[in-house]
Amino acid sequence: MSLRDGDLQIGEAASEPAGEPESQEGKQEGEQEGERKAEQEGKQKAEGKREGEGRGRSIAGWTTTVLACLFVLFGLVAPTEAARLTPGAFVRIPVEALVGVAVLLVLPARAGRVAAAVAGAVLGLLTIVKVVDVGFDAVLVRRFDLVLDWILFGSAMEFLSASVGRPGAIVVVGAVVILAVAVPVLMTLSVLRLNRLVTRKRTTAIRAVAVLGTAWAACAALGAQIVPGVPVASGSTAALAYDHALQVRASLNDDKAFRSEAAVDAFRGTPGGRMLTGLRGKDVVLAFVESYGRDAVQDPEFAPQVGAVLDEGSRRLRAAGFASRSGFLTSPTAGGGSWLAHSTLLSGLWINNQQRYRSLVDSNRLTLNRAFQRADWRSVAVVPGVTRAWPEGRFFGYDQVYAARDMGYRGASFSWATMPDQYTLTMFERYERANRAKRGHAPVMAEIPLLSSHAPWAPIPKMIDWKDVGDGSVYKSMAASGKKPDAVWRHPSRVRAEYRRSIEYSLNSLISYVETYGDDNLVLVFLGDHQPAPIVTGAGAGRDVPITIVARDPAVLSKISGWGWQDGLKPGPDAPVWPMSAFRDRFLTAFGSQRSS
Repeated sequence: MSLRDGDLQIGEAASEPAGEPESQEGKQEGEQEGERKAEQEGKQKAEGKREGEGRGRSIAGWTTTVLACLFVLFGLVAPTEAARLTPGAFVRIPVEALVGVAVLLVLPARAGRVAAAVAGAVLGLLTIVKVVDVGFDAVLVRRFDLVLDWILFGSAMEFLSASVGRPGAIVVVGAVVILAVAVPVLMTLSVLRLNRLVTRKRTTAIRAVAVLGTAWAACAALGAQIVPGVPVASGSTAALAYDHALQVRASLNDDKAFRSEAAVDAFRGTPGGRMLTGLRGKDVVLAFVESYGRDAVQDPEFAPQVGAVLDEGSRRLRAAGFASRSGFLTSPTAGGGSWLAHSTLLSGLWINNQQRYRSLVDSNRLTLNRAFQRADWRSVAVVPGVTRAWPEGRFFGYDQVYAARDMGYRGASFSWATMPDQYTLTMFERYERANRAKRGHAPVMAEIPLLSSHAPWAPIPKMIDWKDVGDGSVYKSMAASGKKPDAVWRHPSRVRAEYRRSIEYSLNSLISYVETYGDDNLVLVFLGDHQPAPIVTGAGAGRDVPITIVARDPAVLSKISGWGWQDGLKPGPDAPVWPMSAFRDRFLTAFGSQRSS
């Protein structure tokens, strides 16, 4: 047994090496199979990765194409009026796009690329013009003049610097410059991308043009509109280009037309002894109240409070022996450009752009100031808004100009306004009327543009006792504790409320001045220069401004009895309306100036 067992053991042991080669071969085969599976899985992963990258590129490509299409659509259909910038205004079919695609379909590939690049650049420039038009409409209630309005950007920079500080203004200007470069470049790239799409999808493009062209024609025939005044069948970009081309032509010819108008002056040769005889011995103050427009006395949001100031002022002045008459003038500007209104009233010419203003101040036109000067009045300008050299001031005819630096103000500025209106009137009284004896009792004619109601209408001064005005130091704490422009301009309702309060302050300053310093020899003419911006008035507001004459001597107001102006400081809805350019001649005629032969 033992031997057999041992043999058995030996036999079993001997049988193990015989199976070892088979186990090694299986192992190798398993390793090879694993490698094949790993290689296959790697290929699948690589293919999946490539497919994912392809899908990502495809999604990115279509996203870019959609964005390019939306950008081009914005350039083609965006309105030029701020009030119409609503989502519905972009649901339109631009005929320029349909014509553009049709042209690209018939042009050879190379010519199509050139045409697309040119069209993109032109559309980019027109888009910038549209954006600027929106800005001008929001502030000045008109379109941008490609010939005459470039100088206004300097004024805008000054306003920004005064309102938000010079660093903030520089940031804003830098952003504007970047956008001005980026928009034409991006628009050109967008149109080129859409051109490639049209080339690849010719059949789809042809069908789309046919369907949308039919829809455009139907909407045009029916006058379809989603937003009132904005037709679905759009041709606004072509119309914009055409209108601006006509405007350029008119602007280039305007100087010749203006010089022809300026050559006619009925009072050019009238001797001083025959001028303004009905005002002999009177001190005449011509005060412009910034942004004081018809809406201030008639809009339901402002009229109750502003009207109360004017009605109470009429009562107070009547108690002091003064009477007043009021009407309306139509200003050549709105929202800004005060100097255009000032020069229109003083020259008797319609000054509605900077070119006309420059031509005027280079001429020898007889201004209202110079007419008083010719008639032996002392003519002065109290101009707190003048903070630098003002060479055109020589044209108007002043014996003395009191600019901001000449008025001894030691207080703080109120945003854009260098000093409060009450201080301005105090300085005029001190420097001129209180010193009348030193001038040999010669009467004074003063032009005084008041600034406290100038945008951004924050902070606003408060009335104080006239004897406390001093050198203006009292206003430092008042300005520091007042509302800040950035807080006010976050909400349009706050802007309107502060605008109203600023008008109330300016009117109260004038009324209180007449009460405090007025006498038989004072005649006050005060008026608005223009309506405020549409953020205050809303869209569609006119350009009328109130004008009032105040005097204690009844002979003064009897001279204008034929004007039909209404009694009191507040003109009613039916008060007469004249062009502002008509005032000079009517004023000179009413107060005794005889036209030259």
